[in-house]
Amino acid sequence: MAANRNQILPTPSGFDTTQFGGQSQPAQNQWMAMPSNVPGCPPGLEYLSQLDQLLVHQQVELFEALTSVETKNKYAIKNGAGQQCYYAYEESDLCMRICCKSNRGFMMHIVDNAGQEVIRLNRPFKCCAGCCWCANSDGCAFTIDVEAPVGTVIGQIRQSQSFWKPHYDIIDDMGKTIFKIKGPCCVCQGICCSCEFPFDIYPGDYTQAPVGKIAKQWSGFAKEMFTNATNFSVQFPVDLSVKMKAVLLGATFLIDFMFFEHQNE
Repeated sequence: MAANRNQILPTPSGFDTTQFGGQSQPAQNQWMAMPSNVPGCPPGLEYLSQLDQLLVHQQVELFEALTSVETKNKYAIKNGAGQQCYYAYEESDLCMRICCKSNRGFMMHIVDNAGQEVIRLNRPFKCCAGCCWCANSDGCAFTIDVEAPVGTVIGQIRQSQSFWKPHYDIIDDMGKTIFKIKGPCCVCQGICCSCEFPFDIYPGDYTQAPVGKIAKQWSGFAKEMFTNATNFSVQFPVDLSVKMKAVLLGATFLIDFMFFEHQNE
């Protein structure tokens, strides 16, 4: 389970910790410059003010690929030009990763290029969640709460009831549904499935065409067949509030865990 928010955060292994405030970061990446003078923006979300797309690349874990034992996920988050703006790493309990696998509860820490935690995602463990038919019940719907800065909830991603296609509600800090996400009717992985899997983002009242999408992209034969590591793109309006962009980024992790994390299961 996710640990107490006051404890010292673990440092992911395999990354250079000599810079960025002691937080682990890939050492050779090109970094996006931090925009300045963004009024009303939570600290660390300034990057999002200029972006209409994010690329989320999960890091390959060799131990997990060889043993099928779940390890803590790590992700590089980049802009459309490939410059890194954030790094995300999971905090979860070993027993829960082994026993519950992709259904586990977790806390995802998202840090900026200075190593400061700017977004925190919290998915509580729910033993009966996941079925789209029953997702109208709180106990049967997966959720992620989004905090930015840490301790201030700015929104929630909630699985919603549907007959077959995966549906999600994107809710703001006032409890209002701002967007709805509709996924594809079939999410199949394998050698013959090299196309992307789009999860379209609609306004909350469905009165307009999609305004963006979250898409799982083909990562190459070896990565798809032998690891859980995934690549996503997240597209949204450039003038959307930075808080809603952060919540849509959080939706990417919920989609990943629900549909693409169980390759080795």
